[in-house]
Amino acid sequence: MIGVVGATGRARPDRADGGQRRFDDLGTALHQVTFCVIDLETTGASANDCEITEVGAVKLRGGEVLGTFQTLVNPGSPIPPAITVLTGITESMVAPAPRIDAVLPSLLEFVGDAVIVGHNVRFDVGFLDAALQRRDRPRLANRRVDTCALARRLVRDEVPNCKLGTLADRFRLPNRPSHRALDDALATGDLLHVLLERAGSLGVTGLDDLLALPSMSNHAQAQKLKLTTDLPRAPGVYLFRDREQRVLYVGKATDLRARVRSYFSSDDRRKVGQLLREAQGVDHLVCANALEAAVLEQRLIHALQPRFNRQGRDAARHRYLKLTRRERFPRLSVAKVPGPGGDLVLGPLPSAAEARRVAEAIETVVPLRRCTARIGPATRRAAPCTAAQLGVATCPCAGTVDEAAYDALVAAVVSGLTDRPGLLLEPLAERMRTLAAARRFEEAGAVRERAEALTRALDRQRRLDRLRHGGRVVVEVPGEGGAELLHGVLVRAWGPDGAAVPTALPGLEGAGLAGIDPGTLRPDAAALTAPEPGDPVPRELADELGVVARWLEERAGRARLVHADVGLATPLPRLPSFRPRNEVRTRRDRGAAPASGRPPPRRSRDRRAA
Repeated sequence: MIGVVGATGRARPDRADGGQRRFDDLGTALHQVTFCVIDLETTGASANDCEITEVGAVKLRGGEVLGTFQTLVNPGSPIPPAITVLTGITESMVAPAPRIDAVLPSLLEFVGDAVIVGHNVRFDVGFLDAALQRRDRPRLANRRVDTCALARRLVRDEVPNCKLGTLADRFRLPNRPSHRALDDALATGDLLHVLLERAGSLGVTGLDDLLALPSMSNHAQAQKLKLTTDLPRAPGVYLFRDREQRVLYVGKATDLRARVRSYFSSDDRRKVGQLLREAQGVDHLVCANALEAAVLEQRLIHALQPRFNRQGRDAARHRYLKLTRRERFPRLSVAKVPGPGGDLVLGPLPSAAEARRVAEAIETVVPLRRCTARIGPATRRAAPCTAAQLGVATCPCAGTVDEAAYDALVAAVVSGLTDRPGLLLEPLAERMRTLAAARRFEEAGAVRERAEALTRALDRQRRLDRLRHGGRVVVEVPGEGGAELLHGVLVRAWGPDGAAVPTALPGLEGAGLAGIDPGTLRPDAAALTAPEPGDPVPRELADELGVVARWLEERAGRARLVHADVGLATPLPRLPSFRPRNEVRTRRDRGAAPASGRPPPRRSRDRRAA
């Protein structure tokens, strides 16, 4: 006979897809969460060839018992003597009991959409899932909490083991386990309340915190979880601070609380341990949406230069590649600053090495001069430069050069870097194929790397230029909010409800950033001027424009363009990719964006954070 006392669970909907009602907000306060503690007695340890003999469950919310569920189950097979000795359940006791087919509907109705709790919950849920699948019903989709795993995480140092009986004795639980389903479920419910109280000292106040707690690494900094107690579940920027209130690290998040707490569990980056050891506080600034958080992160990194940040601090490493058209015989030059007008400038590029690689790609196709000597009307050196001697450069340093022919070379480079990239990329592709056909694979690989570097540079330049010369752009994304851009700079953002963070950024003082000019973090639209055609992108703005461009590209399929002074489309031809096929396939399998000229993902040394 099935016994249900004070059951308040809602009926579980039978859905063909095995779905289950879910909490709209994983941050639900724990005192508002409905838990259903389940315990089973079985004929053995394997769900594949053993059966359930008893089911016990208790439903809890806010520390109160809402109802209990208990029934014996006829397993349809003999009960081993050892199981009878352990549980006291005999074959004569279960003979008149219902089969599991009759028990499951009532049990599922009792459980409803509650969070399932068990001591070694995988064992109990495994038997229930096996019973459901044998009857062509979907598995349980409820979230689960394992009190055994929680005990290992919270009280392992206080007890010899984490068996339910040991924990019941140690914490003097009102209900004691007896290897009967309902007694064990009641004892597990008492244990859950003890563990929730312990978890509260670590700042665990929401369901998402509780679900993540067992997976958190058991390191010495676990007590610092309390630093995350006041973090909201909202998009924004977080700042780790040391004892002297210096900012150690700046990061962004769509959920501040969940992201910062992940540093204590799933984040295995090399320097996270050192960061947590030094951190003594976590400040935050709430943002309207993910784009504002990403942009504000870049601005704070540029302003504060936190030592645990890698990406965003390397603006000083950026270099420009210039075609020095102000000289009589123009050449390619790598420079820290673009210099006065008149030159054709590509960049900023991530590093001097990348800029030199792009220059080598161009010089492989077009034999521009490479020497840095000043060329006058009657310049003639005793010996030509090395590149001229090798025949890979057209250089006037050793004699007269037809200026008209040289101007044609320069015009080809200008066209290849602007409106006709095929003038440079197609010869590189042909050279790569020729070398590969001749089995000169190392040389073909070097040409491929140069061609890919040039493609990346051209793609990056296009994206940055489209934003800078796009004027005022207003974009909205369903479910996320929107943004207003002016010459590529974010000047206003709002969330799904249309709310925007005030321009004055009142949180600066609260986050300990009172010394930073608010205009640095939230530029005034009136102070932004349109760039002139050909103006290079400033180094300090390149990272931010890259963030905006990626945000727009990732949401291109669902974003709505509300207003654009000029438009973001380009009439230029699509750029080819020179990535190896296996690399492109791997990125596609991982769900990454298709190759579009952006640099391939690098290993841990290039990862964004510490």
